Amino acid sequence: MTAPLRIGLVSISDRASAGVYQDQGIPALEQWLHQALASPWEPVVRLIPDERKLIEQTLVELVDREHCGLILTTGGTGPAIRDVTPEATLAIADREMPGFGEQMRQISLNFVPTAILSRQVAVIRGQALIINLPGQPKSIRETLEGLKHPDGTQKVHGIFAAVPYCLDLIGAARIETNEAICKAFRPKSAAPAKPPAG
Repeated sequence: MTAPLRIGLVSISDRASAGVYQDQGIPALEQWLHQALASPWEPVVRLIPDERKLIEQTLVELVDREHCGLILTTGGTGPAIRDVTPEATLAIADREMPGFGEQMRQISLNFVPTAILSRQVAVIRGQALIINLPGQPKSIRETLEGLKHPDGTQKVHGIFAAVPYCLDLIGAARIETNEAICKAFRPKSAAPAKPPAG
């Protein structure tokens, strides 16, 4: 039996990490993943301030020591002076995956023109995919899940539809999704899931 995917959930906020207000990013991520994933997974949670070196250290730790195959960060991706999440993420990356950031901005532009101010990036480090998500719970859900027509058909694909196949390609644990929330896309040529041992 394969080990469940370990998912790093990192909320980056000076005020939430100092206890000024309650963090909303990690609860929003956990709630969405519980609904969207049909495979077992384990969260590895971190709540940290907007400090570039600390963000870099946290991401490295989650990949290299905690063996997370997927890391989702929330917060610190705007143009404000303290917003340094993208710089920290790129600094520890082996490769950049620009399509994720492009699609997140495209989704958010359906709602607000200021979506062009977001600087989210996604990268690969070793056998892990790291994605910077927006800070607001509603925006987190929209960018992961995409937009749907009133009849439930997909209007704009969310970024998570591409995550399972990306994890396959980089050698991370295989995951399956709940298609009612997010239908994962894998090419027909992709290897099928291995049946459970027994």
